[in-house]
Parts: sequence; C-alpha cells; structure tokens
Amino acid sequence: MTGPDTADALIRIAEALERLSPPPPPVPDVSAAGAFIWHTNPDRLEPVERVSRVDLSLLVGVNRARDTLMDNTLHFAQGLPANNALLWGSRGMGKSSLVKAVHAAIREKGHDLKLVELAREDLPSVGRLLNVLRDRPAQFVLFCDDLSFSHDDQHYKSLKAVLDGGIEGRPANVILYATSNRRHLMPRDMIENERSTAISPSEAVEEKVSLSDRFGLWLGFHPCTQDDYLAMIDGYCAAHGVTVDPAVLRAEAIEWQATRGARSGRVAWQFFTDLAARHGVQVQG
Repeated sequence: MTGPDTADALIRIAEALERLSPPPPPVPDVSAAGAFIWHTNPDRLEPVERVSRVDLSLLVGVNRARDTLMDNTLHFAQGLPANNALLWGSRGMGKSSLVKAVHAAIREKGHDLKLVELAREDLPSVGRLLNVLRDRPAQFVLFCDDLSFSHDDQHYKSLKAVLDGGIEGRPANVILYATSNRRHLMPRDMIENERSTAISPSEAVEEKVSLSDRFGLWLGFHPCTQDDYLAMIDGYCAAHGVTVDPAVLRAEAIEWQATRGARSGRVAWQFFTDLAARHGVQVQG
C-alpha cells in the first residue's frame, strides 16, 4: 500500500543514502596548474595560481641539502628511482622554501612535476589522495609542511601507509617530502617517557620512533652563522635592486637579529622586507 507519506519516506531514505555514499570525486585536471592544495569535504585538488617561493640561488647555507634534494627530485621527474625526503631541523632555515624552490627549478627544466600540499590534519585522507593521483599523466611531489605528532596522535599511521606503500604500493608517480623541526617527528622526552613506561620498551614505541627511518633522505638544517645571515640579506638586496651602504646594511642587519633573539633565513627575509619598504621597493614573499 502506497501513499504520499510512503513516497516522502522513500525520498528521505534515498537522500540519506546519497549522503552516506557520496559520488566519487571528479577526475582532476592536473594540467590546470603546477601546484595544488588537497582539500577534503569534499575531496578535491585546488589549483594554486602563484606559489609563494624564493629563487633557489637565494637559499644560503644549505648547499648540501639543496644539491641532494635537487638531484633526488630530478631523478624522480625523469621517472627514475628516488627517495622520500624528510627535511628536519632549525626553524626558519628554509626547509619548506627549499622544497618549493626545487620544484620550480625542475619545472623550468621542462619536466611536468606537480607539487601537492597536504595539511597534517588531512593525513587520514591520504589514501584517497593517492588514488586520485595514481595513473595521472604527471609526477607528483606530495608536500607535508611542519610535520610532528603528539603522544596520542594516530595520524602517523596514515603517513606510515604512504611511506610503506601497503599491499598496493605507493604510486610510482608520487613521492613524499615532509618538513619538521624534529628528526623523529615527535618530542624526544615523549619518546623516552613511552620507552620507560612500556611493558615492552624495545617494541612499544618502535612504530613511532622508526617513522622517520622510512624516509630515504634525511636532510638536516642547522642554525646559520652570522656570515650566512648577512649573505642572505646581500643576496636579497642584489636580486631586488636595493642599494645600501655595506657598513650601514651590516649594522642594521645585526641590530635586527639581536632584537629578535635569533638568526635564521626567516629573520633575514623579515629584515629585508622592512628594508625594501623603507626604500620603496615591492617584494613578494
């Protein structure tokens, strides 16, 4: 027996089922841009028109990391074997800047290399992202910036799935680059605390502690020297046509870093931003 009430109920049931089982995400147009941001709810790749980056030549004091990451990325772009990379170390020393600069340099060589930024809070969706990128006609660098995990954070399991590949394996056209202030992606005191209180200390935190071991490349970034700090500023001035008396520039730069209580590439750029403004020069950060 049917009627208006039954029909309305069936419509509501159908709508509820559609919400529970949404249609698959549309096939992305990876030719739309050179870089994308992965979003969820709904799953989609958002093209980035202009990536905020600095030129590779302006990154000072990171020569070894620069050359290693450049070679690894070039191999990957050419379809050759390459390693996932963890860029770890001091804040503001150019870890994420290096990833973006290398990506730009590889594209300038004519390789169709895409950069896809994945936020840490979206790591549980990484399996769906890999399915979207799998078999797409391009090479993809999956970029996780400022990565770290707390005591009860289970997101690391999603990252482990990317690094290990699972049964199906990581797509051949996807590689992972991550940055972190911590080499082991979690605080040292947390690691030691879990080891000391575990029933089986040798195994209890092995999964978390060994997470960074699954990156084939470890690239360390350390506090810069004063000479490197000043060289960064000189490079910015030359690149943007800002002319200042060398003695005055040096004195102002040293005073700036003293007031910040730190010396890094980020502090150098912040000083130069202020300097450029005082000289009426436009810069893009």
